[in-house]
This record gives sequence, structure tokens and C-alpha cells, in this order.
Amino acid sequence: MNNQCGTSPIVGFRFTLSPMTSDFVSVIKGALKETDLQNVWRHTDDVSTIIRGRSEHVFDVAKAVLSHATKSGVHVSMSGTFSVGCPGDTTGDNLLDVTNEPANGSVENQYVSSQFALYPLGDETYMDIIYEEIDFAKARGVFNDSMHYASGIHGDIEPVFSFYEATFDRVRAKTSHVVMTVTFSVNSPSHEGQNNA
Repeated sequence: MNNQCGTSPIVGFRFTLSPMTSDFVSVIKGALKETDLQNVWRHTDDVSTIIRGRSEHVFDVAKAVLSHATKSGVHVSMSGTFSVGCPGDTTGDNLLDVTNEPANGSVENQYVSSQFALYPLGDETYMDIIYEEIDFAKARGVFNDSMHYASGIHGDIEPVFSFYEATFDRVRAKTSHVVMTVTFSVNSPSHEGQNNA
């Protein structure tokens, strides 16, 4: 088996933003408009949005979009897939020759509950890698729960996204093709009493 699935440094994130309100269109469009997208390539269709570029900018934009979408207090879900090293990926549709500095940076404090599944594709030791990242989440203080087909991650939006970016980059250093699915939930009625600080 060829473990070197791809050599491109391009990271992609395809996501669907789901505001639980009848005014969902303005929430989605407003979040994208408020987010600085200069360091990523972006395309939105009738189902989802994809952003592509360097890892630090993809995670920066994903965090900013979610933050902007939740400012009004409406319950918002974001589900998506991060990927790097896909054999079918292309060198086009990307922005790699840009600054290292994220365009959006830190966002306001916000409690986020999420679930993720990690797929180090083509690596026979994939379960060891996954368990290492679960331990990494526990060490970072963002691990929430074990469950079927996913692991729960929660906390303030900054350490949650910091964990996801770090774990994605840690795994891609070991495995050339990495996929990570994540679902975020913010402002859910079931979060009542959670600390947003």
C-alpha cells in the first residue's frame, strides 16, 4: 500500500453551517461577510462551503465563521470535514504563498460543544494515533466524553479550535492523508449553565 497518498500542503475544510432560525440565510451570509477570507480560497454552493489553503488560515477562518454566526445567541451547528493529502487533490484553488499571520485572530469567549472523528488513512497504526490524540485532548482539558464513532470535545471556542488545529497538524506529521470530521454546537438550549468565559 502506498502510504504517501499526497504531498500537497493544501488543507481543505468543507462545512455546512446550520442556524436554528427562520432567518438562517442572513446568519450564514453575515458570518461569511464578517470573516476575513483573504488567506483562503473559498467556494459556496447550495449545500456547503469549502475553504482551502494553509492549515493555520483554514482553522482561523473556520473559527471566525462559527464565532460570527453565533453572536446573536441563536443556536448554531457547524458540521464539516478537514482533509489534507488527498490523492485527488489539486495544486489549484489554493492560497499558499501568504503571510503566516492569521487574518482573523482571536474571537470572543463562547462555549462550544463538539464531536470529532479522526481518520489517519493508510496507516496501519491508526488506532494508536487516535488514542494518542484523545490523550492529548485530555491533557489540554477539552475532552468531554467517549461515544460511539466519535469523541466529545468542549470548552471555550479558543482552546477547542486550538486543540483541533494542533491535533490535525500532529497527525499529518505522521500520516500523509488525514481526514477529520467535526460537528460543533453553540448556543444550544442544552448548554444552559455552561461557563462562556
